[in-house]
Amino acid sequence: MVRNLIFIYLCTMSFHVFSQGIKDARLEVVASFGKSQPIGVSVSTDNRVFVSFPKKEPYAMGLSEIVDGERKPYPDKVWNVKEGMPDSHFVNVQDIYIDTENQLWVLDSKPSSGASVFGKDGSAESLQGQFKLVQIDLASNKVVRQYSFDDLDKAKSGLNDVRVDTDKNLAYLSDPGQAGIVVLDLNTSTTRLVLADSPFTKADPNVVLSYAGQEMRDSKGNPFRSNVNGIALTKDNKYFYFKPINSTKLYRIETVYLADVSLTAEELKSKVEDLGETVITHGLVADVKGNIYLTSSLDYSIKRYTPDGKLETVVQDSRLIWPDSLGVGSDGYLYFSCAQVNRLPQWNDGQDKASYPYEVYRVKVL
Repeated sequence: MVRNLIFIYLCTMSFHVFSQGIKDARLEVVASFGKSQPIGVSVSTDNRVFVSFPKKEPYAMGLSEIVDGERKPYPDKVWNVKEGMPDSHFVNVQDIYIDTENQLWVLDSKPSSGASVFGKDGSAESLQGQFKLVQIDLASNKVVRQYSFDDLDKAKSGLNDVRVDTDKNLAYLSDPGQAGIVVLDLNTSTTRLVLADSPFTKADPNVVLSYAGQEMRDSKGNPFRSNVNGIALTKDNKYFYFKPINSTKLYRIETVYLADVSLTAEELKSKVEDLGETVITHGLVADVKGNIYLTSSLDYSIKRYTPDGKLETVVQDSRLIWPDSLGVGSDGYLYFSCAQVNRLPQWNDGQDKASYPYEVYRVKVL
């Protein structure tokens, strides 16, 4: 009952904020990209800002560094060519993350059509996904290593977000396609799928996203739905936070349990903490104080879940259309993209309702 009331409230707020054109003067534009859709955002310890883009037209690059308000291909032009060999160029950059050792991790993920949250296209070439994780050293701006997920079920997987635990040398990846968390051992390159098809990782079928009074459905009437999607790792590598998009519940687990290969599936599930009701979320990130920032698209805002369990609104603005990925700089700013996924043609009877230009924003939080 409480969950339904929260969801109804958020849907009502969506219409109110959008119709009233609410603006927050603290919100700053970091960069504008015309019709290129920004997805991933991450910020280094010395406040270098990186933004990624999916492989869709108009395509200029998959990964960029923002320099003086302009995007530059990163780590170089070769990695960002439109076509090339899979091990030397980006196929479809989905997420980026800078770990505590200032290494940039690039999740290059093109799921099969059956595993994609955007639905099936029926083409033969879309039956198997293409995945790799690329490590780039920010000091040298060079690719250090690649991981190809050879033991992953590429027909079912839909790797979405990545966080890297530098203490345990593990990467944690959300996999909405398999409704679970993939744990990648960075020493052996092997993976484990954990918490799959659990109440913590599966979308709530009763939750249908609605924006400005319009439900988010495709041409066949199917609602947008995503299992576990947004994830966050605290700076001390102790806690891993996660949640599906189609759910208002937030969960966390201590990483020591994710690393413990001796635990059974049921034992691992028993270690998950239910943190209660929050919001519809696409991206999560942790700051140095242990706050967890959550994008909240239904009411065009960014929320903050504090270490003492309080949920606060950080910023609310009608320009925050599907806020997606976030990064926190040592300058005290929270940086984030607005992907406007709900404005794409497939959710609007073929009409492109995006508000151009696409932009990345920042707001002071620390």
